Amino acid sequence: MDIKKIFGATLTLLGIGGLVYTAILFGNNHANTRAMIVYGVLGAIFFFSGIGLLRTTKSSS
Repeated sequence: MDIKKIFGATLTLLGIGGLVYTAILFGNNHANTRAMIVYGVLGAIFFFSGIGLLRTTKSSS
């Protein structure tokens, strides 16, 4: 497996984790809105950059 695919998968998983954590904070009516925004934006950035990296990386087989 190529290092770019590993990095893309890692970014995607981190992004999913950030988005899930944001959803948990939102569901618990967490009072800290700034933290929810930060985790949500970082999660979205990581997720979409990971997906983009996985899509543009050519397979070597």
